[in-house]
Amino acid sequence: MKDPKFAMMKDPSLNLRGERGGETYVRDALSDVETLNRATPEPRSLILGLVGAGISASLSPAMHEREGRHQGLSLAYHRIDLESLALSAGSLMDLLQWAIRLGYDGLNVTHPAKQAIMPFLDELSEDAQAIGAVNTVVIRNGHTTGHNTDWCGFVSGLDRQLPDVPIDRLVLVGAGGAGAAVAFGLLKKGAGHLEVFDKDPQRATGLVERLTAVFGPGRLSAGIDLAAAMSKANGLVHATPMGMAAHPGLAVPEELIQPPLWFADVVYFPLETELVSIARSRGCAVAEGGGMAVFQAVDAFELFSGVAPDAERMLRHFTSLVTRAHH
Repeated sequence: MKDPKFAMMKDPSLNLRGERGGETYVRDALSDVETLNRATPEPRSLILGLVGAGISASLSPAMHEREGRHQGLSLAYHRIDLESLALSAGSLMDLLQWAIRLGYDGLNVTHPAKQAIMPFLDELSEDAQAIGAVNTVVIRNGHTTGHNTDWCGFVSGLDRQLPDVPIDRLVLVGAGGAGAAVAFGLLKKGAGHLEVFDKDPQRATGLVERLTAVFGPGRLSAGIDLAAAMSKANGLVHATPMGMAAHPGLAVPEELIQPPLWFADVVYFPLETELVSIARSRGCAVAEGGGMAVFQAVDAFELFSGVAPDAERMLRHFTSLVTRAHH
């Protein structure tokens, strides 16, 4: 007796007819294909990038790509290093247009582009507008929207590491993109007064004026005497590039790093910055920059994908990446 499957191979017409009749067979075959397609859907693809200078060691690509795999997404995340490409902030408009043409779904933005990229965006979220800095750009149908997830990322990291520290009077060193986000987050969290210092006094004054318009008078001031401000403060947040692998050193005089002040750093590579190391060795409560790095990425991931990531899983992955990088 001949195998019916073999008969179908020899006579293609039987593939359509079979013994059940042509229409029935074709309908059943199509139904089987549709069922298979539903069972093995194509993963949704996302193309993302990080724009900044000196970002070769950034952990953002690894964090986003790993979480994307866990969420069933086909996610590619590229570094767009202005330094290695010999591009300046003046190239950001062209870079955005290329990202749109190449089908990017979003960009993270870091130093020195967080403020420089803003004029080239179609739209800004309320938070980004108030802060005056963007770290996340969502691209939809050629339309670019700037967001800021640094501020909520910083607050989440601080709450996790130093949940009960007093915040009546605080000092902020650094009024750039990261500093502006930190200031916004601390005031949202309920800080009584924030004294802002920057090597460019006009930048500190500009941030104070911008956020006073949002939070009302009396909550911020531009600092003049760092030692005097620290003597009256509960804690200090450092938000300059100082302490990064490419910018070693301290933005705060070493002799002023003393308890009972608590210290928080936004630099996360390395986690153990000189500020963190000295403050810890002297018995100060300390928050490392890794919390902000992870939780800003958690919020950015959701903006890019529409999917809520697993924050604890991303934190564990980040910790393993940092540990590996320093061994």
